[in-house]
Amino acid sequence: MADGAPALCGRRLRLGHMKIQKKDPWLLPEGITEVLPDDAARLEGLRRTLLDTFATWGYQLVIPPFVDFLDSLLTGSGHDLDLQTFKLTDQLSGKLLGVRSDMTPQVARIDAHNLHHDWPTRLCYVGTTLQTLGDALEKNRSPMQIGAELYGHAGIESDYEIICLMLEMLAISGLQNVHLDLGHVGIYRALADMAGLDDQQEAELFEVLQRKARPELFAMIDGWAIDTRFKTLFNALPTLNGGADVIERAASLLTIGNPVLDRALADLRDLASRLSIDFPSLAISFDLAELRGYHYHTGIVFAAFVPTVGREIARGGRYDNIGGVFGRARPATGFSADLKVLASLLAQDECEVVQTVFAPAVNDRALTQTVRDLRVDGLKVIQQLPGQMGGAVELGCNAVLQWDGQRWVVNPHSP
Repeated sequence: MADGAPALCGRRLRLGHMKIQKKDPWLLPEGITEVLPDDAARLEGLRRTLLDTFATWGYQLVIPPFVDFLDSLLTGSGHDLDLQTFKLTDQLSGKLLGVRSDMTPQVARIDAHNLHHDWPTRLCYVGTTLQTLGDALEKNRSPMQIGAELYGHAGIESDYEIICLMLEMLAISGLQNVHLDLGHVGIYRALADMAGLDDQQEAELFEVLQRKARPELFAMIDGWAIDTRFKTLFNALPTLNGGADVIERAASLLTIGNPVLDRALADLRDLASRLSIDFPSLAISFDLAELRGYHYHTGIVFAAFVPTVGREIARGGRYDNIGGVFGRARPATGFSADLKVLASLLAQDECEVVQTVFAPAVNDRALTQTVRDLRVDGLKVIQQLPGQMGGAVELGCNAVLQWDGQRWVVNPHSP
């Protein structure tokens, strides 16, 4: 023991002299962002405008908690969110909690458990979410989700209303040349059920269709012991995308006497017709192999695109009966978007220019009252501090308060 003591002591000394490499304290985790003043002002202005717009349509604001029991966040259709959800243990209850990665299940719980009426309910929400992986293109793991949900109506009219509200949201955000993509997950569900696919086959087919891997699809389907009719239909699904003729081509292919398929195609045809009348400049396409949110949605699904962004900027669809686990199953449809993305696309000239007034550091009661009155009227007034560096120009002021011999008046100021 005595022989080893000096060596151990020496090792401790050497470790003590090692430098511990520290990360710069201002660095943020990958995919986590902070919003600086100009962008924050644009973001907040758009948030207020959109929520006010939702309110004029009858959508009431709800504010779900940022942290929730994991079971609630991942209940029912929410299990797709498992990989995106940060998990932690509640020190009070010992139960597993999750940081919300999607607010939709929480809003569904509010409708099912807290609002006890049978008529349609319209709810909207906005808030930061946190995701373990985030979007592969945006590299953003903290989107600010904004959306609207309509509960208690199963008809196509509620899908239409939700899509119209989404389009208005995009128009208010200053986005032009919007392209709307429509699909219906009920078509794939019906075909998989009629073909008798087991759970593994259905999952494998879903995964291949998502990747649009047609050669792989052909090989896989060819090896399955299912009716030849369904092999032909599954192989044809990836080709059913494009303009209005897609619905007619699908109708000729899917003539297998299934009312679910007939209803789905009729709903898509009807929805596109209504949108074409009310939004004649809206580009509409169909993709019957697009299964976004397949394990979550139950009917019509949709996504909005613009030429300047290589991914969808808003998405939604029907997700009936998600509230069943919370005690009340109701039809539901809704949409969501990342408010940060919408704000980043908002043109600078679309933002309201607020007059910013510079007030000098003068101890004068009349000046104090003038500043107070201007702020009540909604003007931004920055009061100079004694001995500070920088003046009106440095503080971004476009007007100054000056004494004209009788009172303090606002005069324009330019750099």
